Amino acid sequence: MKIKIKKSSGNVFADLGMKNAQTLVVKAELAHQISALIKKKRLTQAKAARILDIDQAKIS
Repeated sequence: MKIKIKKSSGNVFADLGMKNAQTLVVKAELAHQISALIKKKRLTQAKAARILDIDQAKIS
């Protein structure tokens, strides 16, 4: 069986044909940056939620 490989455009959401691909990639990058900062500062989900003034469930 042959597997076709296609080079990515750099935006997986666009490659999948999703609407608002640019918005989705920006949101994903923002979530990644927030996650990296939480990890770097060794915050619990509860503490990060308090700092961001959102529910802990949204952090998880």
